[in-house]
Amino acid sequence: MASRPPPRYVVRPHADAVSQRRRVLWLGLAWLGSVLLVALIAALAVGAWKGVVPRISDRRELRTVTAENENLKQQVANLQRSQQVADVATTALRETISRRDEEISGLRADLSFYSRLVGGDAQREGLKVQEVSLQPLPHSSAWNLTVSLTQNIKRDDDTSGTTMISVEGLRNDKVMQLDWSALGDAAEKTGIPFKFRYFEQLHTTIALPSDFRPTRLHVTVQPENGDPVSRAVAWSDALSSPVTTNQGDTDAQP
Repeated sequence: MASRPPPRYVVRPHADAVSQRRRVLWLGLAWLGSVLLVALIAALAVGAWKGVVPRISDRRELRTVTAENENLKQQVANLQRSQQVADVATTALRETISRRDEEISGLRADLSFYSRLVGGDAQREGLKVQEVSLQPLPHSSAWNLTVSLTQNIKRDDDTSGTTMISVEGLRNDKVMQLDWSALGDAAEKTGIPFKFRYFEQLHTTIALPSDFRPTRLHVTVQPENGDPVSRAVAWSDALSSPVTTNQGDTDAQP
């Protein structure tokens, strides 16, 4: 008896087919979920990297700005020190120039004094009021007064006499003049005595009323033999005039 061929169709229960389709569906969903999960992780990683990169860049920029700031502070400090050194040098230079100006002024006064003394024009000249100088006494209305008298060195005789001072100024908005009797020492009421051959410096102290504003000095020299010699000097000029100090302040004898 001939064998029967195998059947072309396999009959399976309906429950098995449904179960297989479910497995395929779950596998597809699982694969899709894994893909989505990978994409989400990748997106988060990229976002986190993008957040890290700006922070690193900001830190570098902050370090750069901080370094530039410190550099600028150092430059400012250097400039301030340079300015301080320049100020000190300028002040010292001004003081030196001021002292040199005073020395030059004194030397010019000395030159004028000695030119007058030796008689550069080779002429016999008589008595002259060479200099009038004032110096205030601190915390008072008194003034130290120096009057320098000269005569030509070619003279062979002594000159003697007295010197009187008067001060012109304002008092209560009125012009008035204070005579020697109101200014000088009572012991020298007749004037400041002098006797010299070549030159002499007279020193005295005068006192002014507190409400008196001086404007001009009048010096009158009365020799024993000869006519009086007068000189008017502005108060401000007498204040700025240097005092020519000579050894002994007098040279009555050769």
